[in-house]
Amino acid sequence: MERENVLRATPYQRTEGRTGYANGFKERHIQSRVGELALQIPQTRNVEFYPSCLERGLRSERAINLAMAEMYIQGVATRSVRNILEKLCGLEVSAMQGSRATKMLDEEFEKWRNRPIRDVVKYLLLDARYEKVRVDGNIVDCAMLIAYKIQEDGCRRVLGVSVELSEAEVHWRKFLESLSERGLHGLTMITSDNHAGLKAARQSVFPSVPWQRCQFHLQQNASAHIPKKSMEKEAHEDIKSIFNMPSREEAEYMLKKTVEKYAPRASEFAKWIEKEIPEGLTVFNLVPDSVGVRRKLRTTNMVEFQNKELKKRTRCIKLFPNKESLRKTATAQLKRIR
Repeated sequence: MERENVLRATPYQRTEGRTGYANGFKERHIQSRVGELALQIPQTRNVEFYPSCLERGLRSERAINLAMAEMYIQGVATRSVRNILEKLCGLEVSAMQGSRATKMLDEEFEKWRNRPIRDVVKYLLLDARYEKVRVDGNIVDCAMLIAYKIQEDGCRRVLGVSVELSEAEVHWRKFLESLSERGLHGLTMITSDNHAGLKAARQSVFPSVPWQRCQFHLQQNASAHIPKKSMEKEAHEDIKSIFNMPSREEAEYMLKKTVEKYAPRASEFAKWIEKEIPEGLTVFNLVPDSVGVRRKLRTTNMVEFQNKELKKRTRCIKLFPNKESLRKTATAQLKRIR
């Protein structure tokens, strides 16, 4: 019936409105939810036609492709996908078929990554993690750059994700500029670690926005400046006490006392504290205690759960064949917490 509508004529009908001619049938085998189907596909001459219930070039039903795509994105290994579909539908699935299936989601993912940012974003949290990717025949650690907005109620939402060769300034700057082009506005604070590339990019794109250095990473950095192993526990407790003060004034007073404490026996460590710790106190100026989100904004720890979820998926793949594959997997996982 579809072929007749395209031809504008029934079989053997003579009419001036005819656009082409029927040209028999072509046998085709389609993998479906009920097993393999042997179909006779109507052919035409002089006019293009293909049944709307099927997809040109695909040898499996759309529902099967969507199921495969969802399983891969959820972290199901290729072998497991093959076993599942073989038991349910009697189908054999290759890694290449799985790759083709996930391409169906590319348009949706691209649209989500480039969606407009219409709401005011007061608090921005930036983070990065690395995954192994094959690039030009070499295995390299590629950076997954992620931006989160922290809402007034303390909940996080993913704003964007990008996959680059590193955390160099040029890559972070391109990512931050893309957020700005999508409509990012109203920033009052950015929370991140002290990576040199990120710091330079942030100062270039958002020079007037106050920066909160992640207190957790600050504590980790402190270990490299503590002269004796026996001092580590005490030193970390002192730094933690500074961060846990109820106000900026009390935190600065505690910082001064801590510097005085370590100056006689660990002068270099005391200098490091005096110079670096103030970068972790910005949150006191911008977030009143009544908001109830200060503890979430002072570090990047609130995205650690999401990092664990990402790791569950990436651990199954181990090595991504290209950057686009990693970007697709990351987008699928992050999209769920938008």
